[in-house]
Amino acid sequence: MKKNIKISVRNLIEFVMRSGDIDNSFKSTNRALEGTRAHQQVQKAYGKNYKAEVSLKYIFEYEEYSFEIEGRADGIYRLESTAIIDEIKSTTHDLKTIEKDFNPLHWAQAKVYGYIYSIQNDLEKIDIQITYFHIESEEIKKFKEEFTQEKLKDFLISLIEKYIDWAKLSFDWEYIRDESIESLNFPFKTYRNGQRELAVAVYKTIKEKKNLFTKAPTGIGKTMSTLFPAIKAMGEGKAKKIFYLTAKTITREVPVKSMNLLIDRGLKIKTIVLTAKDKICLNEEVKCNPRDCKFAKGHFDRVNDAIMDIFLNEDLIDREKIKEYSLKYHVCPFEFSLDISLWMDVIICDYNYVFDPQVYLKRFFDDLSYNYVFLVDEAHNLIDRSREMFSATLNKEKFYELRNKFKGKHVSIKKKIRKIDRLFDSLKQESNIVENFKSKQEFTEFYFPLKSLLTSLEPWLIEEKDDPDYEKVIEVYFDIVKYLKISELYDENYITEVKIQEDGMRLKLFCVNPSSLLRESLKRGVSSIFFSATLTPIDYYKNLLGEGEQDYHIRLTSPFPRENLSLLIRDNISTRYIDREESYRTIVEAIKTFTSVKRGNYFIFFPSYLYMKRIYEILEYDGLNILLQEQNMNEKNKEEFLEQFNNDDDLIAFGVLGGMFSEGIDLVGDKLIGAVIVGVGLPGISFERDIVKEYFNETTRKGFDYAYTYPGINKVLQAAGRVIRTEQDKGAILLIDDRFGTTKYRKLFPQEWKSSESVKNNKELSIKLQRFWNK
Repeated sequence: MKKNIKISVRNLIEFVMRSGDIDNSFKSTNRALEGTRAHQQVQKAYGKNYKAEVSLKYIFEYEEYSFEIEGRADGIYRLESTAIIDEIKSTTHDLKTIEKDFNPLHWAQAKVYGYIYSIQNDLEKIDIQITYFHIESEEIKKFKEEFTQEKLKDFLISLIEKYIDWAKLSFDWEYIRDESIESLNFPFKTYRNGQRELAVAVYKTIKEKKNLFTKAPTGIGKTMSTLFPAIKAMGEGKAKKIFYLTAKTITREVPVKSMNLLIDRGLKIKTIVLTAKDKICLNEEVKCNPRDCKFAKGHFDRVNDAIMDIFLNEDLIDREKIKEYSLKYHVCPFEFSLDISLWMDVIICDYNYVFDPQVYLKRFFDDLSYNYVFLVDEAHNLIDRSREMFSATLNKEKFYELRNKFKGKHVSIKKKIRKIDRLFDSLKQESNIVENFKSKQEFTEFYFPLKSLLTSLEPWLIEEKDDPDYEKVIEVYFDIVKYLKISELYDENYITEVKIQEDGMRLKLFCVNPSSLLRESLKRGVSSIFFSATLTPIDYYKNLLGEGEQDYHIRLTSPFPRENLSLLIRDNISTRYIDREESYRTIVEAIKTFTSVKRGNYFIFFPSYLYMKRIYEILEYDGLNILLQEQNMNEKNKEEFLEQFNNDDDLIAFGVLGGMFSEGIDLVGDKLIGAVIVGVGLPGISFERDIVKEYFNETTRKGFDYAYTYPGINKVLQAAGRVIRTEQDKGAILLIDDRFGTTKYRKLFPQEWKSSESVKNNKELSIKLQRFWNK
């Protein structure tokens, strides 16, 4: 039986034939936007016998391997006795400078398509044509050559022979990996309560190629309960790769630890952690071209050797390993990491590598359909993140600032900028916009001027890289590119909003409901597992995260002993904005009582920085050891803040609900014994939140809940989840807000909070805490 290896034509060509430098200097992004127009122009010239975007697939047997090769030819023109394989390339280069051998990769791709088509259609000879379409002048230049089927077969064999060592490496590794998976046991002696149930549900979901929405409290061991069954499914051929997706860098530490544990138990598997370009770059500045970066120069001449070395010697590849091998081989660490990922089994990365329409990993998702599995950690974060990914903004002031830039020989650019500037002014006047404005309609009159400006800016951006204002210009360029890209997605789930602010007028395509776009993104894999301790209420998250009719959901209860948590509620204090001045002193006394019953480290979470600082100003003279979260803390500040919990045993840390310390951190044992949560976590009232409210009032009649209540209770649950992290932890939580006593909020409490107790004053609070701590 032949060993099957599946690869796209593009990946085969680029991997075998790549050489030279990385050069991410500005190139026309507009070509992608104009690609459809290029194809249409070419198609018109040929007529009805021309077919565009033709999918081709072929199984080529070589030695003991069966290569399943597939891709899409840009166009095929069928003649009576032969055919033309047309590879279309849009360009801004002067067509006079483009010769036949302009880019060998263009010919290579077309020749592979030519071989597949000729053998499937019994053609002894076939024409291969490269068509260059100039996006500004719309002129076309073609190069055509006739090839015999035998000659094209020889070319494909030459590619396969260069790739065969990598194919053997990949196939041999899969055999080693799958053998280790078969003998792999769950890494702990026993399952925690709910852990086995979750693992079984994940395996079943992947097996059936569906999606699962999981509300799994802290302590169940969500990471291992999703990774382990996904890996087991991989060993049975049900998953080609596993993407473990996170919202924040810090949350990647947990899956890394889990993979290390499984590797220590005998698992043979290749895992990589992808790091953002700006965080892993070895150059002084992130400038990916051979002029400014020595690692970009000749990168493709050395990168395959680097991949082979790291693949043979490392199983878990993190940021430090990437940097180590990048220095050894003198290659770009970011591009190197993306290249290695093609050979990895488990990829730990940010949400945007799968969902963001601007930056998702096209090398995985554009050419082939594989059994990819997505494990979406802390899935409650994906709603706001996806709204951000699927939205786009234009700032009028940025255009205004560029107007004077383009004088003299760039008058045409200035005129186009002025036209867009006037469109902003007309919009403001005609819609009588004073501060905020919204519409269900697109302002389509912007689209053509924006596209026209892009076309004019491109030659300038290519030629004027040393201009002092270059970064400002390119920022506007990419703002336009994203805006036009998002405009293609605009439908009933969008609202167009206009804001007049101190920094100018903003026009935004706002994705209010990302569910349909997320649902489309999930088709890049065969199964997705959404999990979080705070997927409450689960129907809200299923609705917005793109649930399908056949998908599953599961709710699990906390595995920790109920008696280890004391949940107390001061539901006779209002923290509403109009009542805050009167609440400060009462809250200060409640905090002092709560933290004085037992010496230890506590976290106090507030609805805003302003509220937090006001309480701090009252408390700071009481001699307490208070640590205050600051705005815009960097990674070093954050580490120093958390280190205090290791050094102190009488710390009162002040933080903000929904901030960097209210989720994704582990302070186990005596590092944290209690938390006070002030308020119900409602997001601040804003124009955009009110847009969400109105939209969902029309569709679900739960507008306020979708915009404010549910995101707010999520912040509360996340903050409360910092207290009990292991079975040995014991801790207390105090919720302060009268709304926590209402039926509406009680229904949102998780099962383990059903034994909560109300306290009416500090004396009662102190008595209940003393009983709890003295048990």
